[in-house]
Amino acid sequence: METVVIQESDQDVLEVLYAALELEGFRVYALPEADVDFLAVIDKARPHVVILDYRFSGEECRQLCRAIKKRYPHLPVVAMSCNSNINEVYDQHGFDDYIPKPFDLELLYEVLRKYIPKN
Repeated sequence: METVVIQESDQDVLEVLYAALELEGFRVYALPEADVDFLAVIDKARPHVVILDYRFSGEECRQLCRAIKKRYPHLPVVAMSCNSNINEVYDQHGFDDYIPKPFDLELLYEVLRKYIPKN
């Protein structure tokens, strides 16, 4: 089963993502904050994709992306953000892709399917 790890600080958004991804057939690990031992979760979950909440300055998110990429260089990491310039900066910080907020579920699935082909 395809696995996705999500870090999202807004609990309502996290619940919607969790439900939408489960309905699409993904196993989901949902984390409300980035201050957990994120790499330990990835070690355990062995996800196909990681989605990180890229908030305003994004520094914490960028650091987490760098740590993930250092340990798992081929693991796709997607930034999800309401920042209007996320489409211009995501790849400068090591992210493989981005999803703008508010997000459309079809776009969410489309981005994930770039990295996890549907069987």
